[in-house]
Formats: sequence, C-alpha cells, structure tokens
Amino acid sequence: MSLLVAAIAATTALLPPQEPAIQAAPAPADAEAWFDKDAAARCTKAADRGLQWLKRQQSAVGCWLGYVGHKIGDDYELLAQALPPDAQAALGRGHLGVTALCGMAFLAGGSLPDRGPHADIVQRTIAYVQGTAQENGYLSDAGTRMYSHAFATLFLAEVYGADATAKTKDALERAVNLIVDCQNDLGGWRYNPFDSELDLSVTVCQLQALRAARNIGIRVPTGTIDKALAYVRASRVPRGPYAGLYYYKIHGRGQFEKPADYAINAAALTALRSAGVHDDDLTDPVLTFLEAEYPRLQDWYGGHYFYWYGNYYAAQAFYQSGGPRLRRWFARLSADLIASQEADGRWRNRTGPGDAFATAVACVLLQMPKQYLPIFQR
Repeated sequence: MSLLVAAIAATTALLPPQEPAIQAAPAPADAEAWFDKDAAARCTKAADRGLQWLKRQQSAVGCWLGYVGHKIGDDYELLAQALPPDAQAALGRGHLGVTALCGMAFLAGGSLPDRGPHADIVQRTIAYVQGTAQENGYLSDAGTRMYSHAFATLFLAEVYGADATAKTKDALERAVNLIVDCQNDLGGWRYNPFDSELDLSVTVCQLQALRAARNIGIRVPTGTIDKALAYVRASRVPRGPYAGLYYYKIHGRGQFEKPADYAINAAALTALRSAGVHDDDLTDPVLTFLEAEYPRLQDWYGGHYFYWYGNYYAAQAFYQSGGPRLRRWFARLSADLIASQEADGRWRNRTGPGDAFATAVACVLLQMPKQYLPIFQR
C-alpha cells in the first residue's frame, strides 16, 4: 500500500461505505513544531478557494492552459513552436506541466480518482495526462518539454500509488524509461529529450520523478539515480562567498555563473534530502541561504515564475529538514500566500506559464500540513 493510500485509509476506515468525504490526515508526531490548528485552518480555507477556481478552469478534456516556454534571465521566453493558450483551447489541448501540477493540488487536498470532493477532476486529469503519451513514452502536449514530462511522470507516480490501474502503470513505466534513456553521459538532463547539455534544475525535476516512481514499485536502475546524484553533488560551490551553495550549470554555456539562485539551491537540497543525505555540513549552508533569501524573493519576485517554482522546492527542502526553520519559513510563506490571493480564489503569475500554474503551486504549498502528497511525508 502506498504512503498516500495508507494516510487516507487511516482516516476513512471508520466511515460508512456510502460516505465519500475524506477527513484530514492524522497529524505527525512533530506537527506542532511547525504549524498550529488555526494556521492550518486558514491555509485549508485559502486552498479550498484556489481549488474551486482551478475546477472552473479545467477544460472538457481534463487539462489546464498555460504559456509554454522557459526562463531567460528574469523573463519567461515563449517557445515559437509551442501553442499559445488560445490555440490550446481551440484545439482541445493544454499545458501538460501545469495540468500535472493542478492534478497534484487536488491530490494534496485528499481527492483521489475514486473518492474525495474532487474525484471527478482527478479522473479527467489522469485521462488527459495518459492521453499525451507518445509511442516512445514521452509525455508532451502543445509543445511542452522535459520539465512538463517530469511533472507529468511525478503526477502519474502519485496516482499509481493510490490507484494502480494497468493503464496508469503502462504510461508511467514508459515515461520512466524515457527519462532513463535520456540521461546523458554527464548524469543529467536538459530541456529536450536526448539533449547533450544539462542543468541542475531540469535534472532535479527528472530525479524527483524517478524517485517517486521507484518508491511505488516501478523499476528504475540504481545507476541512473546514483549518476544524477553524483552530478548534483559535483554542482556544489567548493569555496568563496557562496561556498556550500549550488551552481545552476557546471558544464557547457553559462557554467559557474549562477551560484546563488533560490530555486536551484532549493531543488538541489530537495534532491539530496530525498536521497537520504542529512549531513549538516551539506544542508545547513543551503537552508541558511534560503531562509535569508526568502524576503528578497517575495519583495522582488512575488508572483513571478521564480517565486512559485522556487518555493515548490523550498517547501520540500524545509519540510524534510524540519525544526524551527520549517516553522518560521512556513509561517511567513503561508501568510504571504493568503494575503496575495485574489478575490476569485486564484493567485497571479505575472511572468511564467500563467495563473493556473501559480494557483496550483499555492494550493500544494498551503496543503502541506495535510501530508497527503508523498513529497510531504517523511
């Protein structure tokens, strides 16, 4: 039984068979060390409003729309060959990565394909994601690339852990095999399948998908994960004012140019923590940096792609570390998210894939205390 199923089953075992509601997951032993009941209730209320907005935005085919592109400096550059949101809507297509994150937001609230307040939303999301699978296992729609493939693979892994159907297993196994086959000789991945270049951001995204799949019984070669983790470790800044932090790239164009990026360092630490690395000498410099950097990120990049993507990984890094840092960081983050929510329930993404992306990430973060998602379970 998967962690996700076990957590939900523990709370629903005493419910009558006809009752579809899912109560809150039981709090972990150290819950009071980082959130209190009043704070959790405020987070849940805001997340529920966000989920209602997302529900209204889901298309008939089960997807959400978004701008397909990638970050360049402080901007988000759209891909010329990708379909913009209006064309996606007209053709019944969508942004795969945004859709996977939206699906995770509903899972984080306790909904599954066969139970919960939004079971129908989850069902349509699964059908859409499975339908994007190409013959070689690549998950893509409207021009999305390896980032979206990784998030879609992660979503399928979380779904399969709770609803192990043959169709989900087939799509998941082929998606995993595509990631494994695409790993280059240096141990990582880049924007496109079989790319000879690599960066830490895309690499950690693939690594998280592989580990999630492996955790629920999908075969992933140990050598693939070991090679990727070796690349993460090699990306650590060895000396100087940024010693202990992580470079965005250590090979190819732009190598050693970004040693103090919030999102990259959060992603690197998340990868190490999920691999069982808890050496204080390796983790403390990053946690100290992330905690100190968050106010600047909020002031300069609130609503920006950097803010949402960076905090998606920072949440996992702080959660796995626990303790007073997690309490301080989550208290500040949740207060900022609640304060920035729009009247209609959404959150804004002023530079990036769009408001569905921002709202999905915000809902995932605010529902951390529920601990339904395996990424927020120890």
